[in-house]
Amino acid sequence: MKRIINYFFLGILAVIGLLFLCLAGLYFSADMKQPEITASDLPDYELYTSDSLSLYGPHQLRLDKSGLWELYVEGDALERGAASGKLLEDLLYYQEKVFVDQIREMIPSDSYLKFLRFLLIVFNRHLGEYIPEEFRREIYGISLSCTHKYDMIGTPYERQLNYHAAHDIGHAMQDYMLVGCSSFGLWGAASADSTLLIGRNFDFYMGDDFARHKMVSFYRPTEGYAFAAVGWPGMTGVLSGMNTTGLTVTINAAKSTMPTSAAMPISLLAREILQYASTIEEAYAIAEKRKTFVSESLLIGSAREGKAAVIEKSPDLIGLFHTEGDYIICTNHYQSETFRDDERNRENLATSDSPYRYARLQELLQEKSPVDPTDAADMLRDRWGAGGKEIGLANEKAINQFIAHHSVVFQPEKLLMWVSTTPWQSGEYVAYDLNEIFGASGKEAVAPIDSLAIAADPFLFSPDYNRLLTYRETVKMIRKQIKTGQELHQELVDQLLQSNPEMYYAWELAGDYYATFGEKEEAVRHWQQALTKEIAKQGERTSIEKRIEKIK
Repeated sequence: MKRIINYFFLGILAVIGLLFLCLAGLYFSADMKQPEITASDLPDYELYTSDSLSLYGPHQLRLDKSGLWELYVEGDALERGAASGKLLEDLLYYQEKVFVDQIREMIPSDSYLKFLRFLLIVFNRHLGEYIPEEFRREIYGISLSCTHKYDMIGTPYERQLNYHAAHDIGHAMQDYMLVGCSSFGLWGAASADSTLLIGRNFDFYMGDDFARHKMVSFYRPTEGYAFAAVGWPGMTGVLSGMNTTGLTVTINAAKSTMPTSAAMPISLLAREILQYASTIEEAYAIAEKRKTFVSESLLIGSAREGKAAVIEKSPDLIGLFHTEGDYIICTNHYQSETFRDDERNRENLATSDSPYRYARLQELLQEKSPVDPTDAADMLRDRWGAGGKEIGLANEKAINQFIAHHSVVFQPEKLLMWVSTTPWQSGEYVAYDLNEIFGASGKEAVAPIDSLAIAADPFLFSPDYNRLLTYRETVKMIRKQIKTGQELHQELVDQLLQSNPEMYYAWELAGDYYATFGEKEEAVRHWQQALTKEIAKQGERTSIEKRIEKIK
């Protein structure tokens, strides 16, 4: 028996040793394909800065009165990247600090962060192979201006490359929901002037600080088409954008399995399409040749064809969805024949909030048709449920969930775009004319057109807006107290419910609070009330029911 036990433990040690050797082999064989660059390859301009404008040769960074940052860069990949880094150095530091601080809340130990770096390198060991050299050179140029404070996570180049995959990992964990976008395209009789009109909300939430510095970037590359895109400092991928041929790209997460290794980040695929495609067919051809590691829908608007279509892509399949009518809607489920019988898509349709938002957009299109840019903004700001029902502020079933990083309206045939300003999509939509911006030299030409701006949502000046702010702050406080085990004054729980009485999560969280501190009857009463409200996902309803059953 002793020998058997010894052999058993020796076997376990051998397996652990073999596993360690395998992981070590994966770690040391990782190659992020860092470009070979010499100092003579880099641009050498003087950097001039003021309160609202910075210039670096022909490149510029401007802070608009609306609060949007406007970046203009041109030239080859390395010049664009190096210029972006020089102009954005402070903003790059801020954006990375916010991101890493959120990681530190979950992983406070430096040793664990080093272990996270090890896992990231193993997971993303082939990431560079899937990213075209042009984009790697641009990202490397940006990384030259990044801090070394976070080198325990990776070198600046490794980190910037990995950050471009963060959106993919975030929505692969969408069963842990970070992303829930809504978008639409309309033309012909559905459009007020019959030309193509695109609207989208990018509902990617990483905290208010992460979304503080919204950036509209204007690129004039030496190869491909000039284009504009909306994102954050350091993001060279495209989340929402339009090029000078009037082609638009917006990305919408679909239900994915958790990836086991990296491929091309979806935002960089969208970037390649925006820079090199002018039609839906060309966009599809680019998407077809690239391997991605999550599932995504890309709404493509084409001025040359006067319509929009959706490219639906998973790690294994690709489909193209057209409509016969004069509008198309894209939320977070697939619609093409390719994915009609896909098991995960059917599960998504049955259990998520995506079909509900899709149906609400259909209602709004019918109510407002024919739609102009202001109507499109109103649709993107809609906070109600089906039939105009009150479902609570910040409900994920609403088109406007009050988490949007940005919201955009495009008129591709006129090369006009409107970008939302803080807070969420409730502030003014600022208008840009790509004809003017790319028709000039670029320097001192990047500026919005005030006369075309879409006014802020009247909601901002209503008591409901203050209720929303109270609700959000109270949710944070109660979550913190549940986590730390510290009881609250009863008034705060009452404040939570009074600020957002139709929101199921207010009642659910109140129930969680009471359960934490042993008040079982109050917990059940509040959870039962939550079940009478419009709950976003079937999984959340099931979770509440199980908690009630467990206590009973």
